[in-house]
Amino acid sequence: MLKVIKHTKVWFAISLAIICLGVAFMIYRGVTTGKPLEFGIDFIGGNSIDVRIGKSFAKTDIEKIVNKYVKDSTVTTANTTEVEIKSSSMTDKDADKIFKDMQKKYNLKSKALVSQEKIGGTIGDELKTKALIALAIALVFILLYIAWRFEFKFGISAMISLVHDVLVTLSVYAIFGIPLNSPFIAGMLTIIGYSMSDTIVVFDRIRENSRKHRRMSTEEIADFSINETLTRSIYTVLTVLIAVTSVHIFVPSVREFTKPLIVGVISGCYSSIFIASPLWVIFKKRTNKKKLQNKALAQK
Repeated sequence: MLKVIKHTKVWFAISLAIICLGVAFMIYRGVTTGKPLEFGIDFIGGNSIDVRIGKSFAKTDIEKIVNKYVKDSTVTTANTTEVEIKSSSMTDKDADKIFKDMQKKYNLKSKALVSQEKIGGTIGDELKTKALIALAIALVFILLYIAWRFEFKFGISAMISLVHDVLVTLSVYAIFGIPLNSPFIAGMLTIIGYSMSDTIVVFDRIRENSRKHRRMSTEEIADFSINETLTRSIYTVLTVLIAVTSVHIFVPSVREFTKPLIVGVISGCYSSIFIASPLWVIFKKRTNKKKLQNKALAQK
């Protein structure tokens, strides 16, 4: 049987190491560039153009054209014949030059420019605020649900593990300098839901075993419950990862959404087993200790 609770400090240390490394990168980027995280056009504003080429093309050829005028661009293919170009530094003149070069290369007409949009910085600030509010509301309601469905100790453990998943994903983005866009927020909310469902399975088994095996210690109950659900958790995360990774590889247009999902699914499975359950043991032992102290005082 896998002794998870025995090595609680190891699991916590692994998570802290990743998060601290991410924070270090955020500080470094903040000092050198003034931006702790790389924010995409959705957050800081910029220009976006959508061009319908009408035939198959190589994405690398488009990137070569774009890179002649802007260096912070994101090129995504909506389908095999259409491309979307986003950049925070791309001006209207740059957009015109990029489209003219594409016209020459692919013999396009003026109507091939499907759309050209300008996203203001104020919209980006509003989006950041709403994103934080959405995450906060999700965490609060999850805490209330778990506290009502199980008990408050389960709710606090689950909420901390969800915050862990968010911080780990942000740390990975900071370490690799991946830009944050609006699909990232949708991905984070999806991760929270996935991680929560995985955690509930473990917690439900802990609650059942607490009633069945009253002679077991808190650590033994947690380890026993984790091992009972371990195979299910591994199979679930592998199934989801295979599906999400396949979409990420073969559908480039949704990669901004699948990137956080890949990181978050792994982090969510890890936190359900190695973070949430050990936290419950810590809180449970503290409660039992207080009960014993109160009982000893009452007897005196």
